[in-house]
Amino acid sequence: MNPTAPRVVVAGGHSAGHIEPAMNFADALRRLAPSAEVTALGTIRGLDTTLIPARGYPLELIPPVPLPRKVTRALLHTPTQLRASIRAAGTVLDQVQADVVVGFGGYVAAPAYLAARQRRLPIVIHEANVRPGAANRLAALLTPHVYTASPDVRLKNGTAIGIPLRPAITGLDRAAVREAARQRFGLNTDDPVLLVTGGSQGATAINVAASGAAPALRAAGVQVLHITGPQHIVEAGDPSYVVLPYVDEMQYAYAAADFAICRSGAMTCAELAAVGLPAAFVPLPDRGGEQRLNAGPVVAAGGALLVNDADLTPAWIESALIPILTDPTRITAMSARASATGTPNADTALARQVLTIAERHRPAR
Repeated sequence: MNPTAPRVVVAGGHSAGHIEPAMNFADALRRLAPSAEVTALGTIRGLDTTLIPARGYPLELIPPVPLPRKVTRALLHTPTQLRASIRAAGTVLDQVQADVVVGFGGYVAAPAYLAARQRRLPIVIHEANVRPGAANRLAALLTPHVYTASPDVRLKNGTAIGIPLRPAITGLDRAAVREAARQRFGLNTDDPVLLVTGGSQGATAINVAASGAAPALRAAGVQVLHITGPQHIVEAGDPSYVVLPYVDEMQYAYAAADFAICRSGAMTCAELAAVGLPAAFVPLPDRGGEQRLNAGPVVAAGGALLVNDADLTPAWIESALIPILTDPTRITAMSARASATGTPNADTALARQVLTIAERHRPAR
């Protein structure tokens, strides 16, 4: 170990919504402090073992502890599971001689926070969603170092900085890359392009509505780049309607598009705002309305539309969306409004804060 290097443990496992901002923060930390030693906590239950090693960070697995949002039978088993997970997290903190724990919520966050508390290590939390999860609500009572995606996130000591994103997104010049991006997907460079995506796993309601509207979109001269998700099948049937199960480098999909239909997860909202891509957000109808809240700021600013999952139909796309897609002036205005809500430097801002906190609390070695 480098005795002068900051040693940071990040906890943000299970879902991509927790892992991606954690890894984007870690990348920014290493850009600012190349000697920084970053260790990620994760579990075998989610995407941790797939996404984290691919980003080049050591991964230490601990038992997952999903904290129930309501009082149920599962809550009765939580104390035993939590104690075991805190011990495992504490072992990792001791082994790497951590200076600070940075958590992003999820199944590994609460054990990491509590293990850090036992060792009097500083805790930094980042909350991406407008409605915080249980782990971060707990941690906000333990630390003054609380950072959020927006001022709408209600957490004690919260400071809004945005969501850490990849430089490939925050540095994207859509206009400069548009022609090459469209050629990459076999789209022509002249006609408007609608991006359709339900996220990494796809969304049946979005897939059905968009594919059902294909004839109307074709008749209006609108091209479609439809990312279905790996478990879904949508027939293309036309060169102007491109269907792919997955796109690894989404910046090219964003650059090719003029507008998007998508879910409104926190990361998706942040990325579209950062690149200035207007959208029709279709929140998941469950999770207590969390996704609807995520989309609120950009919708209020006029950079996006909000449509209920049940209301997203081919008829809605034809009557409400095609008039926008075929109006370049309106697209340009919505793009500017979406971009105005973005916070493209959140990764660096958070990394600077963590380096300062780590230096301030680092014991003599």
